[in-house]
Amino acid sequence: MTMFGDSNKQLIEDLFLLQRVGQKVNSNLNLDSLLEEIVNDVSVTFGCSRLAVLLKDDETNELVVGADCGGDTNRHLKGERLKIGEYGMTGHVGATGQTYYAPDVSMDPYYRVSDSATRSEVDIPLNSNGRLIGVLNAQHKELNGFSSERIKILEGLAGHIATAIENARMFEKERKEKERMAKELVEAQNIQLSLFPARSPAVAGFVVEGTCVPCLEVGGDWYDYIPLPDGQLGVVLADVSGKGMGAAMLMSSTRSTLRLVAENGESPSKVMTRVNTLLLKDFPAMKFVTMLYAIINPHDRTVVFASAGHCYPILVDSDGSHFLRTDVGLPLGIKDVSFSERTVHLGSHHRFVMYTDGVSEARNSVFEQYGEGRLAAFFENPSATVEGLVNDVRHFRGNSPKTDDLTLVLVEAN
Repeated sequence: MTMFGDSNKQLIEDLFLLQRVGQKVNSNLNLDSLLEEIVNDVSVTFGCSRLAVLLKDDETNELVVGADCGGDTNRHLKGERLKIGEYGMTGHVGATGQTYYAPDVSMDPYYRVSDSATRSEVDIPLNSNGRLIGVLNAQHKELNGFSSERIKILEGLAGHIATAIENARMFEKERKEKERMAKELVEAQNIQLSLFPARSPAVAGFVVEGTCVPCLEVGGDWYDYIPLPDGQLGVVLADVSGKGMGAAMLMSSTRSTLRLVAENGESPSKVMTRVNTLLLKDFPAMKFVTMLYAIINPHDRTVVFASAGHCYPILVDSDGSHFLRTDVGLPLGIKDVSFSERTVHLGSHHRFVMYTDGVSEARNSVFEQYGEGRLAAFFENPSATVEGLVNDVRHFRGNSPKTDDLTLVLVEAN
């Protein structure tokens, strides 16, 4: 009865050890440290003189030592490769996918010496979804050092180890994919930033400044300055439907098209019509662009503009602020339409403001919008600037998240 009781006690202790080790290894998502943790903890827990985890390389059909502890100087080192089906008991298990136990290694035909002190060895396959991913190798200094009960427990532990390895590999794969995507986003952001004007343009009698603050790393808002014949300046502000990388790609395509069409100095309505015709051929279904295109003429101090479904620009003059309502055409890329124009004269210190709905529709914590009225009132202040407007919107929004790109261009007559 005493021996039976001791055996049951040992089994219970082993099962608790199995549970603890299983929980521990499954909480580690770094593959290298996970394998080191496995070989050290399991070796101590089960009294192994040497323990190793070898991972299968599917491309070469080899087992690669992932971690190894214990043993003497003859032991295999991390990174060493063993041919499946050719080298020792480990290679045999790799080929058969079945647990193999040698209670006396000196009598076993598959055994290869890796530790001169080893007298018994068990090799257990590590399987995931019916696929061999590695081998657990355990050695003991005593003959028949692993009872059948302990081998069963080690086989149960091998299941935990296989799951932990796959989880760590998946985590590593996802981490690398996230790093790759983050790197690509940074590159895309740098490319997109390079498409925005590097500095304010020089146009006689006017000061022009603009900015774009993307909601995400990249976005679909865009503004640009296009030098035109006879000292005139084209100013464009646009908003591509959607957000993120897709919108950024469409924005880049629209930018190239607009610049190509506008450089000969045609009127805003003609430029808009031609751009629309070209985009209709290439734009994906359900995608579109709202746009304002204006030409500043320093000779007669006028701004001529056309709108494709965009927010009404604001004129700030001696009478205050006014929204310049026009027969707004449809956004670009939807159907073949024409666009009307409107001309405004800018007297001294008059302002012409172009913006996207990311400004007017910015919301605070109680879902109140910044609003066009607040925007118009802001620029009635003679000292108001583009940077000041961006800061005012941020202050209004508080801790509420950004939901759209914020883009703005201010034209002020001297």
